[in-house]
Amino acid sequence: MLKHAAMLASLCLVLVGCFGAPSPSTRVIDAQALAAQNGWIERILPAGGFELLAFHPVDFHAGGQLTIFIEGDGFAWATGSQPSPDPTPINPMGLRLALAHPSGNAAYLARPCQYTMSQGEDCSQRYWTNARFAPEVIDAMNDAISTLKDGLGARELVLVGYSGGAAIAALVAARRDDVVELVTVAGNLDHAAWTTFHRLSPLSGSLNAADVARTISQIPQTHFIGGKDRVIPTELAQEWPEAFSGSRNENIHIIPSFDHGCCWDSAWPALLAAH
Repeated sequence: MLKHAAMLASLCLVLVGCFGAPSPSTRVIDAQALAAQNGWIERILPAGGFELLAFHPVDFHAGGQLTIFIEGDGFAWATGSQPSPDPTPINPMGLRLALAHPSGNAAYLARPCQYTMSQGEDCSQRYWTNARFAPEVIDAMNDAISTLKDGLGARELVLVGYSGGAAIAALVAARRDDVVELVTVAGNLDHAAWTTFHRLSPLSGSLNAADVARTISQIPQTHFIGGKDRVIPTELAQEWPEAFSGSRNENIHIIPSFDHGCCWDSAWPALLAAH
């Protein structure tokens, strides 16, 4: 039990910097300011039993391809044994990646209960712990993605998932016929292998992206992994199903100097250009 708690605490610190975290309202304001500085506007999308936050540019060219960036797990754990009371990200890497996207239409979509807890929706902690990839979560994300696509007049989608958002992206892609590319960044694409590797409790209420790998094998895929990532280490990624990694691991691109949080957003245009 102590070893389990210590590992959770370590992962928590790597992911979000648990201790001395800014308040949920400060995290919301910071994300709103970051988006506004780049000329992006905020939308709240009702989806299933959730309200999901989205950002997208004011100026949008309808009729083409839309790249949607899906946020990671956020501030899921306050300590090694205590879930956070609010999963709003401290460092919204998914948003930073979206804002760094060099060309074409892009939008950002947060996960259930991130940014919107103060609006009074009924969010259980299970939706950022063991049920973070529950069927109702995937349904809600899929509905919100359809709302963004239809509202912005897009024809086809590229889904980009950061960390746990990678699992969301893969599971949503398996339900659609309009996803033309799947990109993940420091992504968790097999949570069963991940929890086993780190000796964590299984995500018993969640669907596993690895189970839909064959379903989406015909979708072009790129998976970026940091060589110094302790959360999603390279040896774990290289054991993903071949339908994700490719027959010669050609879909996996290891960036040696990067870890789970650094330095994906600043390098994003260059990474896309190189791959």
